Amino acid sequence: MDKAQIGIMIAIVFYLAIVVIIGAVYSRKTKNVGDFYLGGRKLGPLVTAMSAEASDMSSWLLMGLPGVAYLTGVADAGWTAIGLAIGTYFNWLIVAKRLRNYSSQIDAITIPDYFSQRYRDEKKILMAIAALVIIIFFVPYTASGFAACGKLFGTLFGIDYHIAMVVSAVVIVGYTTLGGFNAASTTDFMQSIVMTVALFIVLIFGVISAGGIGAVIDNAAALPGYMGLTDIYNPETGEAASYSALTIVSTMAWGLGYFGMPHILLRFMAIENPRKITLSRRVATVWVVISMAVAVFIGVVGLGMVNNTQVLEPLADSETIIIRIATLLSQKGAFFSILAGTILAGILASTMSTADSQLLAASSSASENLLGGLFKLKLSETSKMVVARVTLILISVVGVILAWDSNSNVFKIVSFAWAGFGASFGPVMLLSLFWKRSNKYGAIFGMLTGGAMVFIWKFIIAAKVGGILAIYELLPAFICGLVVNIIVSLITKKPDDEIVTEFEQVQDMSKAN
Repeated sequence: MDKAQIGIMIAIVFYLAIVVIIGAVYSRKTKNVGDFYLGGRKLGPLVTAMSAEASDMSSWLLMGLPGVAYLTGVADAGWTAIGLAIGTYFNWLIVAKRLRNYSSQIDAITIPDYFSQRYRDEKKILMAIAALVIIIFFVPYTASGFAACGKLFGTLFGIDYHIAMVVSAVVIVGYTTLGGFNAASTTDFMQSIVMTVALFIVLIFGVISAGGIGAVIDNAAALPGYMGLTDIYNPETGEAASYSALTIVSTMAWGLGYFGMPHILLRFMAIENPRKITLSRRVATVWVVISMAVAVFIGVVGLGMVNNTQVLEPLADSETIIIRIATLLSQKGAFFSILAGTILAGILASTMSTADSQLLAASSSASENLLGGLFKLKLSETSKMVVARVTLILISVVGVILAWDSNSNVFKIVSFAWAGFGASFGPVMLLSLFWKRSNKYGAIFGMLTGGAMVFIWKFIIAAKVGGILAIYELLPAFICGLVVNIIVSLITKKPDDEIVTEFEQVQDMSKAN
């Protein structure tokens, strides 16, 4: 290794050591599965806000989003960011407090558990379906995080992709298995800070290297459709292509996904004081807007560095743009190599902060909801903790196997899993919180319809029919899931009086605090 690589390695190793220590500290405070999966509902407002958003903004924030902007310009990445910003705000505004109060009222510690108890699903069918949905979509989502780590270390140090990916997975699994939810949330809070620092260092250095803001803007403006919101730049032809109104709407539909994201919804359930959710919402929304705007602009800056100054060679993989900029920074001296290490630790942080939360959600679904809820295995608290940790490790192994292909695309994997959760859980979550007439039959069929339509739309309708129907699968799948849920609820038996009374009590509680 040269001096620059040594400086980068020091920063990354220091960061990894901290997260493992945090996991070890919280392992002593994790006494039962309630602590392991929900932290005993003791998260403060700042940790809640930043851990929720850090677990949301996975490696696609520092790799996928800048990569899209670098290739095709502002429109695709920009409308995605706008949709996510709106979704973030409304998720905190209308879901957070109600879900916290409802889940506490019925003593639910996982999302499948919440759905099952909310609708009094005694046969646990709804719980089993929800748990399977989480496993189906979270395992590949987690795999995308492992793949991002493999790309990071492979690009930086010339380490074999598979070795780098496995080592990264071991570290993530290590601190999450030790400390559970509290360790994941605390490290996520720290990781959000590292991610923020990384974004701004890259932005400032990139702008300077590209010849200044004026040069960056001039370069982008010279490319047809690159800076527009109604056109998209085609890097293969060098021409602009139309970005239709329907495409804009479907791209903004990314925001609908928030209503069904288990790893974010779990943060709402874990909030210690519902009265402080307003503070959490403001912090989370501001951070999301700023971080995504900077990430998109970094893609624009990166292309300026290639075209204006040739300090960067054209990228074979656009998702490595920040890694390339950080590598360039590391060559400026010892101090700058440490800064570059901070940037790359930020990429690692964005990946780890999502992967740890996803592992917990998938593990809880397999151990708590399938083994304990559906198959009714009676285990002691100690045995439950062992099962929870073993399940987490097994799911990680599957994730590593799925991430074995070094050519996997982080943005595409994340977008599909995001659609899966948004369409499966989003309509059910909203109706469970706001419509007392909804019942378990509507929830079951709505969840199945939303999840199935994600596959049908992406692989059959959009792929085979195409044309105006070649839109992001989340929007049509979400609508189908919502409509089916409402129709089935209306044509089947009304909820029992006990369920309705409980619903009204939670509504009153949410208004009071």
